[in-house]
Amino acid sequence: MKNGEVSFWWSQLGEVEQRPPLAESIEADACIVGAGYTGLWTAYYLKKAQPALRVVLLEQRFAGYGASGRNGGWLANSITGGREQYVARHGRSVVARFQQIANETVDEVIRVAGAEGIDADLHKGGEFTVATDRAQLGRLQEFARAEQTWAESGVELLSASEARRRINVEGALGAVWHPHTARLHPAKLARGLREAVLRLGVELYEGTHVAAIEPHHALTAHGTVRAPVIVRATEGFTAGFPKFHREWLPLNSSLVVTAPLPASAWAEIGWDGRETLGDMAHAYMYAQRTADDRIAFGGRGRPYRYASGVDADGRTPAATVAELRAVIERFWPVLRGVQLDHAWSGVLGVPRDWSATVGLDRGTGLGWAGGYVGTGVASTNLAGRTLSDLILGKDSELVTLPWVDHRVRRWEREPLRWVAVQSLYALYRAADRAEHAGRATTSPLARLADLVSGHR
Repeated sequence: MKNGEVSFWWSQLGEVEQRPPLAESIEADACIVGAGYTGLWTAYYLKKAQPALRVVLLEQRFAGYGASGRNGGWLANSITGGREQYVARHGRSVVARFQQIANETVDEVIRVAGAEGIDADLHKGGEFTVATDRAQLGRLQEFARAEQTWAESGVELLSASEARRRINVEGALGAVWHPHTARLHPAKLARGLREAVLRLGVELYEGTHVAAIEPHHALTAHGTVRAPVIVRATEGFTAGFPKFHREWLPLNSSLVVTAPLPASAWAEIGWDGRETLGDMAHAYMYAQRTADDRIAFGGRGRPYRYASGVDADGRTPAATVAELRAVIERFWPVLRGVQLDHAWSGVLGVPRDWSATVGLDRGTGLGWAGGYVGTGVASTNLAGRTLSDLILGKDSELVTLPWVDHRVRRWEREPLRWVAVQSLYALYRAADRAEHAGRATTSPLARLADLVSGHR
């Protein structure tokens, strides 16, 4: 089994010749730091709107190296942190429109992929969330009732038999499904967007480490990019900048992928709709059936490294691989002993209130987007369109959405940060164990963890 090497997704595609690094100081109309989905989408929409703009994109390794090329491939309509947080300040109708735009963003990504000839294994089968014990079922039913008060959610509650006819998860007691999610191949999307922005004339400098982001300046070892606008699109790597070290916490998430499964296994499992799959556990999982009939299966593993450390190559501890295998085999006993071909990890950015943000400070020219907490495959597209409108001074609906200029306090200093994250995931896992063992209602340990985390 391969371990690390960035991700399984990139290992399928192989290497591409990188663009040369920045070699001298230059000037631009806009400079974007980070060539993941946020940076690529922002560059794409800027150049589509105003082709004459000089847009410079700086990337420390290669485009799509971070979470954009390592995620679980969920193109989902999630509003990071949930809708309810915005209702008190913005009103229900505004938040409902925000959700509708998030729904439409899934289709916008699909539209652009088609227009640009990007074959990213897209399949819009919706999102399926299963409950496998009584406590999970209670949360699932409560979630469904709340979601169904929002017409934009499209959530349907499924009985145990209905759920198992769609995806035969062992012990499933019920599920919910909604149509606003698609499965995709993350690295194929990243590479396709890279090629699209290069065709549009974006200047991409790979292998270029940005040491500091300052008003109207992005500083590197071999030159400075000067521009009226500098966009920080660095997500899980944001903590590497001393100035932003406590802005977003880099949370690790890990995946494994099976070998292609035989038809006999799929006859037992089902999953013909190729929905994305999650569950109602506190330390939850996420999965997809890939285009070549594997299962890519993820979870948090070891979520945080002291002092916001980041493991660059994605190598995953053996204990995390074993934990993910155990859940796969619990979900589908037919897969006991299944071959795992690859394990890898990546980091995602987590703000203190677990809510994404996008904005532009016109005084300093500093723009930003991120803090997606794992929902970035679609959110990055909306962020890129929003940043483009902000940079160009457009009075659009996007620049008025509730997440624009959303700011929260910074994370605590170490060792409090490390202790808090380790504690909350230990509590969530203990709560899951108690519930799997028969507890009928949500464990108070999980409620305590919610208080520590500040995001529920």
